[in-house]
Formats: sequence, C-alpha cells, structure tokens
Amino acid sequence: MSSNSNNPSSAKGQTESVRRVALVGNPNVGKSVLFNALTGAYVTVSNYPGTSVEVSRGTATLEGEAWQVIDTPGMYSIHTITEEERVAREILLNETPDVVLHVLDARNLERMLAMTVQLIEAELPVILVVNIMDEAERMGLKIDLELLQQRLGIPVIGAATGRNRGIDEIRSAIAGYGRQQHTRRHFPYSRLLEHDINEIVAMMSGEYILSRRSLAMLLLQQDEEIISIVRHREGEGYAVLAELAREISFKRRGSFHLNLSLERNEIAKELLQDVFVAPDKRVVTWSERLSTWSVRPLTGVPLLLVVLYFGLYQFVGVFGAGTLVDLLEGKVFEELFNPWIIGVVNNLIPWQIVQELFVGEYGIITLGFRYAVGIILPIVATFFIFFSFLEDTGYFPRLALLVDRVFKHFGMSGRAVIPMVLGFGCDTMATMVTRTLETVRERVIATVLLALAIPCSAQLGVIIALLSQAPGALAVWGVCLLLIFIVVGLLAARLLPGEAPMFYMELPPMRLPQFSNVLTKTYTRMQWYFLEILPLFVLASILLWLGKVTGFFEKAINAMTPVMAAIGLPKEAAVAFIFGFFRRDYGAAGLYDLQTKGLMDARQLTVAAVTLTLFIPCVAQFLVMKKERGWKVAGGIGLFVSLLAFGSGYLLNQLLLVTGLLA
Repeated sequence: MSSNSNNPSSAKGQTESVRRVALVGNPNVGKSVLFNALTGAYVTVSNYPGTSVEVSRGTATLEGEAWQVIDTPGMYSIHTITEEERVAREILLNETPDVVLHVLDARNLERMLAMTVQLIEAELPVILVVNIMDEAERMGLKIDLELLQQRLGIPVIGAATGRNRGIDEIRSAIAGYGRQQHTRRHFPYSRLLEHDINEIVAMMSGEYILSRRSLAMLLLQQDEEIISIVRHREGEGYAVLAELAREISFKRRGSFHLNLSLERNEIAKELLQDVFVAPDKRVVTWSERLSTWSVRPLTGVPLLLVVLYFGLYQFVGVFGAGTLVDLLEGKVFEELFNPWIIGVVNNLIPWQIVQELFVGEYGIITLGFRYAVGIILPIVATFFIFFSFLEDTGYFPRLALLVDRVFKHFGMSGRAVIPMVLGFGCDTMATMVTRTLETVRERVIATVLLALAIPCSAQLGVIIALLSQAPGALAVWGVCLLLIFIVVGLLAARLLPGEAPMFYMELPPMRLPQFSNVLTKTYTRMQWYFLEILPLFVLASILLWLGKVTGFFEKAINAMTPVMAAIGLPKEAAVAFIFGFFRRDYGAAGLYDLQTKGLMDARQLTVAAVTLTLFIPCVAQFLVMKKERGWKVAGGIGLFVSLLAFGSGYLLNQLLLVTGLLA
C-alpha cells in the first residue's frame, strides 16, 4: 500500500463511468496478489465507512477502459458472522460491482465451492478464479475447468497469481464480461427446503441487488442486516412476510443452518463429479513437507530461530543497520553532505538562530533529514524486504499456527502473531492491524504488548548494531524484553475480563516468492512509511529547535536528569528519551549518537536500550492507539508503559551493578 485515505468514503465519489470489480473469497487464497497484479503499486487503503475494517482500492485499465478494483476482506459465506465478512457483503450490496471475482484455492475446491454456489444463487456477475493451480498440479490433482464452467454457467479461469499465471485471461474475462451469454445454473435443494424458500420468495415484491431466492435463505437464517433491508424495501407487506419467516425458522430452528450447509456441500460434490480428480497415491511435495515442519514445535521453533537469525539479525541488523547505515550516515552525510549543506545555508542565511533551524544541533537537515534517510531508511528498507519475502512464502499463517497454543496463555490466538511480527516493522501500522483480531480483549492485550515490548524495525536495527559490539549486552536486552513480554501478557490474560478467542486460518501454499512481487510490496510500504516518517522528523526537529531557543528543551533535560541518574545514565541520555517521544526510532538514533561520542559504557547502553524500547509509544503510535482504543485506554497504556519502562531500567541497572555483568 502506498497511501492511506483519510476519507473512508472517498472511493464512492468515483464518477459513474468507472466500472467496478470486487475480489471476494476466503482469506489466504491469493486475492491480494491478484489485486496487486491488476492495479500495480498505487492504491489507497481506508476504513470502510462506519467500521474499523480496511478495504484496498486501486485502478486498472482493461482493454482501454478504466476499472476500480476493490479487494474485500476475507469471507467464508454470504451469511456473515465477522465484521470483515459484513464489510465484504456491504460492498456487494452498496457498491454494485459490475464483476465479482470469486478467488478460491484449487486444493480446497470442494469446500470453497459452496460460496460460489451462494454468489451464483444471488445472481451476482460472478467470474470464478481457481487459484493456486500450480500447487494443485504438483500434488497430482486434476481439474477440468471447462466442465466446471459448463456446470456453473459462469466463466471459470485457472490461475496461479503468485506466478503471474492466468492474469491476462482474468483481465480479458473482466473486460469482456457481459459480451458473452452464460446460462446460469439453478441449484435445487431438498423438497422441503425448496417449499420454504418459494413461500418466502412469493411474498417479496421489492427491488434488490441480491436475488429474492438468496434473500429468502438469509431471512430464514435470521440475518439481521438482511432483515433490515427487506423491512425497508417491502414496506407495509413486510409484517406478513416476517411472520411467515419466523414461523418457518421456529419450525426448523434446530437444524436449518446445518441442513442448508450440508445441502450446499452436496451440491458442491455433485458439481465436482468428474471435474476434480485426486490421485490414488497423493504426491507429497517438498513445500508440503516444509509446511509440516514449520507448524510442529520440534521443528518449527528451530526453523523460526533460523529465520530470525538470518532475517532480522544478519540482514536487517548487521547489513541494514550496520553496513548500509555506515555508508549512508557515516560516509554520505557526515563526510560529504552535511559539511556542504552547512556551508550553503550559512552563506545564504545571515542569522545564526535561523541557521540552527536548518543545520544546527537539532537542524531539520543535519539532524531530522540525516536520521530519516541516513539511519532509518536503510533499516526500514531491509526489514520490509525481509517481511515481504516471508509474507510471500506463506510462512506467517504457519507461524500463527505454531504459536497459537503459547499465545492462548496471553489471552490471544495465533492470529495475533501477524500484528506482533508487523510491529517489528512499524508499531503504528501493527496497532492498526490489531483491529482484525476477534475480540476487544484480544485487541487491548495486543496493543499493550506492541506499545511495550515490540521494537520497530528502525529502533531494533539501531539497537542491535549498538549492543552487538559489547559481548552479552544484546543477550541481556533480549532476555529482559522477553521476560517482560511474558509477565505482562500472562497478567493481562488473567486481569482483563472476556472469553478466549477462537482460532482458524487458511494455509496458503509455501513457495519461493517472485522477486518482482517482493520489490512491489517493499516499494509501496516504503513509500507509505517514508511519507509518514519524514514529516514527523521535520516536525520533531522544529520542536526541538524551538525548545532550545526558548530554553524549554534544557529545562526538560534538567527535569529528567534525576530520572537518568536513578537508572545509571548520564544527563545527555535524556535527549534520546525526548527524541523517543516523537518516534521510537528517533530515540534509538539518539542513542547511536551518544555511543559514537563515547558517553556511555556497555552497562549504560544496555540499560538505556531496554528502557527506551519499553518507553512510551511514539506520537504516531499513541494517536493510532487513541483512535482504535479511545483516550481512556490509550492514556492508561501510555502511563503504565512509561512507569514500567523506568522501573525496569532501575532494576536492571542495580542488577548489573551488583553482578558485575557487562562491566
């Protein structure tokens, strides 16, 4: 994603001439990959009106015609349960897409085809994309797509979007939809169910987006949103219709949902007769073996440690925060750019106070721009490359499955591992992603842990680069954060009321990512991140300059001096904590400056790193916390985190002094 729309309904302001295509389907079936392939890098991501669910929108030109492409949240059925499913159906109901692309996993065709049946019953303009065909073929599965197309009466396309296979056919099918005549199938149910459906349909007279047959089944399932729509459209006739629906629902209250689901599954089986053929002896691919290893604790934990070591430590920490930062910050800025720009500004601007705004100790260019580009940019770039690579391999859902049992002790499901891992890139973004968790309790716990013990990529990279120079310092820092994460997580799970969340997740295939996909995702994330970070660094530099000019900054440092002394740090360390309030990575970069000046030893660096990592979330993260959880919860988390940070710093400093570790 490249930008966040501040107006959730902005996409509705599109001109009527722009046609729409909506992508629907279960989570992890390749919708987002297809969305990126159709739209390219430039998309908008915004909350759907009245909800906290994000919807991605982009534009595509298909055969010379402009289309708006909408990537809906994952859904399992037209009868909605989760907020994500409700938003996906709202898009189908309110935005009247000209084409609905139903994307499903070829390996789970029978299970997912039941939703295709629902979409066809609803008389929506459906194109079926049977995705992940490459993995299905490797497993020895054979799918007769032409026969399936005949039986469904809609276009059916085989694809492997992760390999760019079938993309051109999908583009052509979207652009040409409506030119070809398709004979839609009618899927009959049992005699009793058909009788009940027809009774409801016969009493409906309103105009609807979905077919009356589909609405009748949703009414019998007591779908509250559909009941509201039908009440509005039917007017005076609704009372009799509602009474009939209640009578039928009451009569079949014990079995209607189950019977309808079983009948749809039988329809799917009949449709796939001779269409889907599995080999007598199933072929186990190398990617399936790796998938199995990644979810078993005995092999999954060592695999996770290997991924973290080579991905986070070696690639992000050593290469990104070490090699690249030394090159950009040390060579380019310190030796070349800064001396040149200082001379230019001093020649152009005669007033020293204004000179300092741009090139002084806290100057916009010499500090803000240097931190953002010279220190933060290479670290964030390497993290997003690593994150995009892992994302495209299909490893994250398996990691969620691996840690689910452990996360249950912290009041969260394995699904929470996604915002936790994303937090290592940007805690602000990760806090927004907590909205996908099932319960409010789970979202609050995840928000607390993100604010407390998950360092963002830039902060993590700088701290790894700093502490790796002192034997044992990095281990002490890591153990402290892990212990605090565990203790706070266990306490939160016990103290916060609410039920334990359920966990279910589709597992996409494991595969080697396409280089172009990784670069596209990295570029769009970097663009979004950098557009957010640079203005904040400029703002921080201006505020710090104002603080210095007015004397407020010096007073703040003096006020924090006793606190710094209590945790064994020099007075100058207060600067890093003030920086950290603007951005965590800004504060970490401040520690980098102090270390290069030789103002702190290994013990002090470790205490400062632990305290700063736990310290109050940066302004951007705090504002997102306020937006997602409200002022009361956000303020409480901020106060709790700050007190715990300095308390932990004090105890750690005392422990290191007594034991003589890192001396």
